[in-house]
Amino acid sequence: MSAFVIYDAENLEYLLQPLGYVCLAALLLALLACIFFFTGKSGKNRMGTRELMFCAMAIALSTATSFIKFANLPFGGSVTLFSMLFVSLTGYFYGPKTGFTAGAACGILQLITGPYIYAPLQVLLDYPLAFGALGLSGFFHNRKHGLVTGYAVGVTGRYLFHVVSGYLFFAEYAPEGMDPLLYTLGYNLSYILPELVLTVILLAVPAVKNAVGTVKRQAVS
Repeated sequence: MSAFVIYDAENLEYLLQPLGYVCLAALLLALLACIFFFTGKSGKNRMGTRELMFCAMAIALSTATSFIKFANLPFGGSVTLFSMLFVSLTGYFYGPKTGFTAGAACGILQLITGPYIYAPLQVLLDYPLAFGALGLSGFFHNRKHGLVTGYAVGVTGRYLFHVVSGYLFFAEYAPEGMDPLLYTLGYNLSYILPELVLTVILLAVPAVKNAVGTVKRQAVS
């Protein structure tokens, strides 16, 4: 296991080694291949070049804006420049299958660029599953007010995965006398909620709403 990660006893976390980064990069490429070969509008046909291009752009924009942080918490989590929105748009444009896969790929990219590794299950919960949950927006892609509703549901899904991870692996950091579940609920809400609120306000601006609608028509045409 030391060929992939080493244990940092001082900080109680695992640090990726070069071979670990290579394996994660290979997994990311495999997920992108899954997007191309196994998803599409009907769930049966391969997606076109346009769909693949929009998914790749969304993942890239989400990753880039995740580095622009207004607040950064000590055990992971930050308020970013609308980074969750871009991944949610893949589901809103193309449905949940594409959204889940693109979100999971984005989560692995987040793990590559800023890993926080405490345990294998924690990695699964905090990265591919949490970010994959942003694809829940796909269940609302053809509904009225589906953009805001889908985004809120996707962010809530991500929040719940982080809560489970926090309760299982970081309960010991709760202040003395405080219930660990309440601690992890509040900790994750402290960065998820502000970005959720700010993004919903942004999406309520008519010019932004119209712009997203225009991009969606271009994406699915």
